[in-house]
Amino acid sequence: MQTIYNNIYNAYKNNQKLLAILIDPEKFQTENVKSFLNKIPTSTTHLFVGGSTSTQMQTESVVVALKKKSKLPVVLFPGDQEQISLQANGILFLSLLSGENPEYLIKQQIKAASKLRNSSLEIIPTGYVLIEGGTISAVERVSGTRPIQQGNIDQVVNTALAGQFSGKKLIYLEAGSGAIKRVSNKIISQVSRSINVPLIVGGGIQSVAELSQVYQSGATMAVIGTAFEMNTFKENN
Repeated sequence: MQTIYNNIYNAYKNNQKLLAILIDPEKFQTENVKSFLNKIPTSTTHLFVGGSTSTQMQTESVVVALKKKSKLPVVLFPGDQEQISLQANGILFLSLLSGENPEYLIKQQIKAASKLRNSSLEIIPTGYVLIEGGTISAVERVSGTRPIQQGNIDQVVNTALAGQFSGKKLIYLEAGSGAIKRVSNKIISQVSRSINVPLIVGGGIQSVAELSQVYQSGATMAVIGTAFEMNTFKENN
């Protein structure tokens, strides 16, 4: 039973908005988990755990700590197959659609298959599209791929559609961790109107006002990470 995905899909169908907080295991202190959970928005619906270079041990310790203190679904957002923790509730089974590196399009997924085959993790096929965010992101460095430029909207739309046509159940537009500029409202709007699966948008969302714009443009779920790590998220408009 795909509880996590069904909830996301139902939110998409009913025009409800979801919020995930992305936690980088390399930067998270597990002894501070309670205070961290107390400061995240009450509207938070999911906890994502993952980073481009974190280890399996780091990921596992964070997942376990979060599950002890929170009833929110803990979903893996792995940079590679080494970061899989079977203690999580689910995993975004990511394919980097915007790059030309087969390692992150399919090879990492093949390496992960044996780990996931008999696990209880809810596996959610997700098309990951990296958008230029004004800085070189960790994803760009690790994958050796270039993001799609913000002005090349047709390519973004067609990449998202290719993901949907290939069976991805989610499309994730990402400007990268610590992005200077987030995915534009125009891109979000055109992609959301073109696809028939839920759209996730992350990277560079810095305030409640920007979060509202991301939702109004058509995202079902927004993801915020660095702004909470750095305590720079602006609660006021």
